[in-house]
Amino acid sequence: MARYELSDQEWALIAPFFPAFSQMRGRPWKDHRCVLNGVFWILRSGAPWRDLPERYGAWKTVYNRYRRLCKDGTIDRILKALQLKLDAHGHLDWELGCVDGTNIRASKSAAGASKKRMMNIQIRLLDEAGEAGEASSTS
Repeated sequence: MARYELSDQEWALIAPFFPAFSQMRGRPWKDHRCVLNGVFWILRSGAPWRDLPERYGAWKTVYNRYRRLCKDGTIDRILKALQLKLDAHGHLDWELGCVDGTNIRASKSAAGASKKRMMNIQIRLLDEAGEAGEASSTS
């Protein structure tokens, strides 16, 4: 089992949420477990979709299946079922709630503005603010 992949026991818990291949029409789909392992690899590694290792299939296939699973509610149903199972076994503490609201503000130059120009604008704004303060204090 490679890094970030589902174990047999984990796959057994969520396999019933995926349609049987005999129920599908058209071109045969790539194995659900392989595609889901590719999704987990992307989500855990933080890599761009195009950097997905070939063992999971074409990145576009994995991406499209992930979007489909999100859109049709399959991911939500899996999460809900796993939460219910964990709660039934007493593994969830509903008293504790954590929210990660982390964000990092990028500098204006990170968006493509030149640093020198930004400095000139800031200096000009400070000068104008200073002149406005002098004018209001003499009135």
